[in-house]
Amino acid sequence: MFDYPNLVKTLNQFAELSKTTPLTLGEALDSLDKAGYAFIALILVLPFLQPLPMGPITVIGGVAFATLGWQLFNRHESPVLPSKIRNVEFSEKTWRILVNVCLKVLNVCRKLTKHRYPRIVNGARGQKIGGGILLAAGVLMAIPFGVLPFNNLLPGLAILFYSIGELESDGLMFFIAIFWLIVTVAYFTAFFVALWFFGQEALEFFKL
Repeated sequence: MFDYPNLVKTLNQFAELSKTTPLTLGEALDSLDKAGYAFIALILVLPFLQPLPMGPITVIGGVAFATLGWQLFNRHESPVLPSKIRNVEFSEKTWRILVNVCLKVLNVCRKLTKHRYPRIVNGARGQKIGGGILLAAGVLMAIPFGVLPFNNLLPGLAILFYSIGELESDGLMFFIAIFWLIVTVAYFTAFFVALWFFGQEALEFFKL
C-alpha cells in the first residue's frame, strides 16, 4: 500500500525523468514496480477532474479505467494498461501540473479520510467492490458524449474516491464513490431524456 508522501515523491521523479525527453505513461508506471490499482487509477484520473469535455481522450481514458476495473474484479495481481494508454507521452510541464493538482486534491481528501469500515476495502470483497466501481466508472466515462459538460468529471470523482478509500482503507470513500456513480447515471439519463424530448418536439414542429 502506498502513502501520500510517496505518491507525491513518485510524481516528482516522473517530472525529473521527463526533463530530457517526454516520458510515456507506460515507462512511468513500469518504474513503480508492483504498483497498486488505486495508485495508478489516482494518477490517471487527475487530468479528468475538470468540467470541460476532453473529446476522444475521455473515451480512451474510460476504456483504460474499465480495463483496470475488470482486472481488479477478477483479482489479477498486477494491473496492465492498454498499449494506447501506455504510449501516451507527458512532458515535464505536464508532470508538474499533475503534481500540483494531486497535492490540492489530496490535501482536501486527507482531511475527510480515516481508517474505517476496513472489511469493505480489504480482501477479496474489497477487490470485487473496487473493481466494480472502476469498471462502472470507466464504462460511463467511455460513452462518447462529445461536448457534454461533466462527462469526464462525474465518473472521475467516483474513481478518485475509490482510490482515496483504497489508499486510506476508508470504506466510507467507497460509498461516496458509488454515490458519484449514481449521480453520473442520473445525469446521463436526464441528458438522453431531454435529447429524446426535444427531438420529438422538433419532429412535431417540422410536421406542421
